[in-house]
Amino acid sequence: MGNNSYPTPFNAWAETSSHVLNTFLEANRAANKAAFSAFGSNSIRNGDSEPAGADRSEEQLLEPGEDLVEWETERLIEGELSVGDSVRFTKTIAQDDIRRFAAASGDTNPIHLDDEFAEGTRFNGRIAHGILVSGLISAALARLPGSVVYLSQDLEFRAPVRIGDEVTATVEIVEDLGGDQYRIQTTVMKDEDAVIEGEAVVLIDEPPADE
Repeated sequence: MGNNSYPTPFNAWAETSSHVLNTFLEANRAANKAAFSAFGSNSIRNGDSEPAGADRSEEQLLEPGEDLVEWETERLIEGELSVGDSVRFTKTIAQDDIRRFAAASGDTNPIHLDDEFAEGTRFNGRIAHGILVSGLISAALARLPGSVVYLSQDLEFRAPVRIGDEVTATVEIVEDLGGDQYRIQTTVMKDEDAVIEGEAVVLIDEPPADE
């Protein structure tokens, strides 16, 4: 994986921590939405209840199903959902994404927020929260047809993601489990390297009928 790979001790940590991520992913979806309206783009300092000088007039909540122009989505689905169908979702991880996620989740680890501190670590600079990056998997799943409900998600963190990295989450149906449940292969890629790999099980209902 080159110089961007996680060191060996982090592999064991990633495998151990992957089993506690199910609830975090659902929380991440709600937290990110809340954060868009709650926080501005200035850095977070210890003891501050909100970013200094936040200009909340620039923040807007996204409408359901809305995409930003800088996001890219590719759907490879024909007819009814079946094995082999997939969705790709691409975005660039921005500094504001990291700050807002830290504020919404409470994860203010300086390795994500403090340049000087992070430069002295094994990563030689700031990295994005792993759960923030894994949230792109949730974004890709949300673009499958129907109403998608997470049942489980296993993740392995392969390499760090930094500010300005463009990453692509791909979700592919690998098994129809019956009862509207599907096993999904989930991957997040940076360039040609996998930064996150795993599997999910989701329930996909028909969308509610319009009233």
